Amino acid sequence: MVNASTAPAATGQTPSRLRVLIVEDERDLVEVLTYNLHREGFDTIVAYDGNEGLRKAQTQLPDLILLDIMLPGMSGTDICREIRGSERTRHIPIIVISARSEESDQIVGFSLGADDYVTKPFSSKVLIQKIKALQRRMESGSETSDVIEHLSVRIDRSRHRAFHEEKELDLTPTEFRLLEVMLRQPGRAFNRHELMDAAIGEGAIVLERTIDVHIKTLRRKLGEMDLIETVRGVGYRFRERFT
Repeated sequence: MVNASTAPAATGQTPSRLRVLIVEDERDLVEVLTYNLHREGFDTIVAYDGNEGLRKAQTQLPDLILLDIMLPGMSGTDICREIRGSERTRHIPIIVISARSEESDQIVGFSLGADDYVTKPFSSKVLIQKIKALQRRMESGSETSDVIEHLSVRIDRSRHRAFHEEKELDLTPTEFRLLEVMLRQPGRAFNRHELMDAAIGEGAIVLERTIDVHIKTLRRKLGEMDLIETVRGVGYRFRERFT
C-alpha cells in the first residue's frame, strides 16, 4: 500500500497548483489518489462522506472534484445536483469515480453535470491524464477570441458565461464546452464522437446516448428546440441561419 505521508509536504505551495477535492469513503483508495496527485504537483482536499464532501466543495471551492457515487451520509448524485445548482460552485469540473459501470449509471452521471466518468477499478495514470486534460481546458483559450456570438446566442469564454437573447444560461462546464464547439462552426454537422472528444476530453468514454442527454438538456436551457438541429445518421449541428 502506498503511504500518503511520503508525498511532498503541503507547505510553501503556490496558488497556481490545482486543488483537487477527493470525495471517497474508501480510505485505501484515497491514500493512493492523494499520493499520485501530490506526485504530479496537485494539492488535495479529502472528504470521506457525502455531507463533508459537499461542505468542503462549498467552502473551499476546489478547482476540480473527484466524486464517488455511493457515499455515506449523502449520495454523489445529490452532491452533484447541489454543486451544479449553486452559483458559486456550478463551474467546478467533476469527474465521477464509481463502481457502477452500467451505461445507464454513466448516463445519469453525465445528465447531472459530471464532466467525465471513470469506473472502478481504474488506472491512476489514466485518471491523472483525464485531470490534466481538464486542467488544460481550464487554462487554455488565449489563442482564440473570448467572445463567440451567433444568432441569438453569445459565449464569453474569459468569464465563462453564456447568454441567449441577453438572458444568462445556467450551464454545466460540459454543456458550456459543447455549446462553444458547435457555436464556433454553425452549420457543420458533428458526430457524437467528435462532440464528446471536444466537450469532455481525451480518453473519455464515449457512449452513444450520453451526447443525446447533453443535447436534450442544452436545448431545454436554450428554450428554442430548433437552434440545435439533429442531423439524421450523423449527429448534431448548430443552426447556421434562420430561413
